[in-house]
This record gives sequence, C-alpha cells and structure tokens, in this order.
Amino acid sequence: MTDAVKRTDGFAGQGDAFYEALIRAHRGLGEEDSAALNSRLVLILANQIGSLPVLTEALGLARASLAAAPSLAEAQRAGAPEPGAQD
Repeated sequence: MTDAVKRTDGFAGQGDAFYEALIRAHRGLGEEDSAALNSRLVLILANQIGSLPVLTEALGLARASLAAAPSLAEAQRAGAPEPGAQD
C-alpha cells in the first residue's frame, strides 16, 4: 500500500450517506461542542489511518481547499443553504 491520499471515491458511492451522518452528529451542538466533535473525529480517524505522510498530505489538501472555497458565512450571505438544512 502506498502512502498517499486517495483521489478516488473511497466510499464506494456512499459519500452522501457519510455526510448526512456527520451532519446528524453535529445537530443540536453549539459551536464549541461542534468544534470539539470535529477535533475528536479527526484524531480517531488519524489513529485509524496511522500514516504520517498520508495525514500530512491530507492536512495540506484541506488547508489548500480553504483558499479555493468560500467560507460558510460567505456562502450563506450568497444564499446557499446551511449544510444539513431541510428544504
């Protein structure tokens, strides 16, 4: 196995199901608890991955994606629904 971040659908088509589960896990949490949940999830998943090169690459990709995407506040000002919002 190579030490690289997957560039393909590692969810076998179930990515939306995970996203929904993630949104449900955050429902009802305040900003501080939501951030704590994210931090704990990252540490659990990092332990599962167990490869510093993969984790370092993933951190770089995540950081770079911030520059490419509008912030949640900017998206909401533009009229985009909040993640997990019901129609």
